[in-house]
Amino acid sequence: MGFVPIGVTLTGQIHTCIICHSPMKKNGKTPAGTQRWRCINCNASTSFKRPDTTERNVLVGFINWLLSKHSQAEHAATSARTFRRTTQWCWDVYPFLNQTGEVFDEIQVDGIYLRPGWCLLIAIADGKVIGWQWCDHEKSEAWLELLKHFPQPKVVVTDGGSGLLKALKTLWPGVEVQRCLVHIQRTVRTYLTKNPRTEAGRSLRQLSLQLTKIKDQEEAARWAAALANWQAQYQYLLDERTYAKDWTGPWPRGISRSRKSWPTHERLIKAYNAMSKVLKRGHLFTFLKSELTGLGISATTNMIEGAINSGIREMTRLHRGMPIEHRRRACEWFCWSHADENDRAKLPLLIKESRKVLKELEAKKAPAEELVGPELYGTASVAEEGLYARSGWGGRSR
Repeated sequence: MGFVPIGVTLTGQIHTCIICHSPMKKNGKTPAGTQRWRCINCNASTSFKRPDTTERNVLVGFINWLLSKHSQAEHAATSARTFRRTTQWCWDVYPFLNQTGEVFDEIQVDGIYLRPGWCLLIAIADGKVIGWQWCDHEKSEAWLELLKHFPQPKVVVTDGGSGLLKALKTLWPGVEVQRCLVHIQRTVRTYLTKNPRTEAGRSLRQLSLQLTKIKDQEEAARWAAALANWQAQYQYLLDERTYAKDWTGPWPRGISRSRKSWPTHERLIKAYNAMSKVLKRGHLFTFLKSELTGLGISATTNMIEGAINSGIREMTRLHRGMPIEHRRRACEWFCWSHADENDRAKLPLLIKESRKVLKELEAKKAPAEELVGPELYGTASVAEEGLYARSGWGGRSR
């Protein structure tokens, strides 16, 4: 009976024996289904173990659970506790994408808030995630950090988040901007409600509902003329003001008591400005420009809202109860899984890089300073202070 070695080494694509370093060949499988190998020289038999393959399969199962609606017990073949213990290290793996430098015709950007102070900025192109960035809120520095990895596209489609226009002027000064028409409609509805009480509010809301029905530049010109006619007809309402000295009754909400006057129809003004300001900037009908009509530029951010943002919200709802750090990692894995397969970093590389980062962080930790000499102040229980553990009837009175 030959000696059974404890392992083999891998040289290229050839399995070699650790005893005589001769090539090995396949020799059936073990009862567990693992490939068995036998040395062609010394006849030693062993099974070749691949810890990297095991880690990859565990990580794949962990990602599949995050993207599913099943609980840990339903997803795992074992108990939920075993699943948590087996996949605990997966929370320390940071997914990232390979930036290829591809030039896109259109990039859609949006931000989603997990909780106050935690915002995830996402960029997609051709329906696939191309990058993400964490920040406290949508500010220009965060947008610059996200967009600096990509070449300048022809159009950026946005919902008008704060700080983005400033970042675009700094990074891509000549890029075209298309504001999401659906978000503009939602803004107008917020200020006017679905059923405005005034004739001016009803006609302005009808103008907002026509935005998503415009298909060519002629219809866009007629819409812009209709908005100008509305402004000329109801300018007296936009100019009307209410003075504090003439106000009677409860003080209006949102108005500081130090103000002497305020617009009477403030919500009507905000609804009008939500469309007129975007129109003046030239960001309302960018998708209809002649040089961009053949590229199929989107007029809304529905692709990122419906496919990515809604998916992240559903995932966090199904797996609710996760701490914020686990929630962040889950969102990153969701974005990674919705990226192009060629842009995804391979799972073995993700594991390797994450462990490298963890080792660097541990090395940077300063060693604890060792105290020399007797301890002056401590937290131990001592008999002199009457704080030591007693047993029996010591110190008690009958």
